[in-house]
Amino acid sequence: MKKNMGSTDKIIRIILAVVIAALYFTGVINGTIAIIGLVFAAIFILTSFISFCPLYLPFGLSTLRQKTK
Repeated sequence: MKKNMGSTDKIIRIILAVVIAALYFTGVINGTIAIIGLVFAAIFILTSFISFCPLYLPFGLSTLRQKTK
């Protein structure tokens, strides 16, 4: 797996995951929407820690800053 996520992308995903978790634990969201949100939050956290997003591959995207020579 080649890394394809930059630090800004990872920070945004972690913040979104924390917000979704906070909404769930405060009771703002519940039911099916809460479950879907928590699944997305878990995916955001996982992809942030491994610095790899599989959905970027088919589109050839990368938010990782390229090293200059």
